[in-house]
Amino acid sequence: MRGATSTPRSLGWLLLPALLVLALFLGSVALLFFHAFWGKDGFSLIYFRQILDRADYHEVFLRTVSIAAIVSVAAAILAYPIAWLLWRLPRWRNLLLVIVLVPWLVSLVVRTYGWLVILGPKGFLNETLKWAGVIQSPVPLIFNDLGVVIGLTHVLMPFAVISTLSVLLQIDHRLEEASESLGAGGFDTWRRVVLPLSLPGVFTGLSITFLTSMGAIVTPILLGGVRQKMAGTQIYQEVVYNFNMSKASAWAICLLLLSALGLALLRAAEAALVPKADR
Repeated sequence: MRGATSTPRSLGWLLLPALLVLALFLGSVALLFFHAFWGKDGFSLIYFRQILDRADYHEVFLRTVSIAAIVSVAAAILAYPIAWLLWRLPRWRNLLLVIVLVPWLVSLVVRTYGWLVILGPKGFLNETLKWAGVIQSPVPLIFNDLGVVIGLTHVLMPFAVISTLSVLLQIDHRLEEASESLGAGGFDTWRRVVLPLSLPGVFTGLSITFLTSMGAIVTPILLGGVRQKMAGTQIYQEVVYNFNMSKASAWAICLLLLSALGLALLRAAEAALVPKADR
C-alpha cells in the first residue's frame, strides 16, 4: 500500500525536469515578445517598422522563403527514391539506413566545409570540369543562393527520408497485390496506390525541411557569404555584431509568422492531395 500511494508523487517528481524546461521555454518566448514590442517609451512597433520599411530587408525575406521552398521540394524529390528503396529492401534496410544517417554523426560545420572543398573555385568539381575541358573558368557554385540550396538539401534530406519511410512501412502489401491482380502494372500501382498513401510522409518531410531551412544560420553563412543574407543570418548579425536584441526579436517574430504561413499552406495542400482515409 505504501508503494502504491507513493507512485503518483514519484511520477510528479519525474515531471519536474520537463516542467522546468517548459518554464524556461515559455519565459524565453515571453522575453522575446517583450524585447520586440517594448521600446524606451513603452509599447512600440518601431523595430517592426525598421524592418518592413527597408527594401533590402524585403529581399532577405523573399530569399529566405524561396530558398526554404526550393530546399524542401528538392529534399522531398531526392529522398523519395531512397525511402522507396529502403522500403523495398527489408534485408538491407538497417545497413542502408545507417548510411543515410551517417552524416548526422558529423558536425554541421565540418559537413559545410566539405562542400566548400567540393564546390569552391578551386574545388574538386571545378578542377575536374576544367581537366575534362568542359569549362575554362571556375563556375560560381558557392557564395550564392545555389551553394546554400545544395548545402541545406544535403543537411536536411535525411529528415525527408525518415518521414517518407515511416509512412511507406505502414502500407499493406496486399493493396499492391490487389492492384496488380486487377491488371495494373508496376508504375500504375505506384502512381495510384503507393504514392497517394505515402503523401502524408512526404508532406511531413516538406514541413520539417521547410521550417528548418527558414531558420538556418551556419550553412547560409559559410556557403552563401556575407551578401546572401537570410532571416536566420540577419538575426545572428543583430545579436552578435550589433547587440540589438530588440531588433533581433522583431526579426524572429517576423520569421515565425512567415514560417507559420508556409506551414499553413503546406497543410492546405496536404488536405487537398492526400486521400481522406489517410487524414
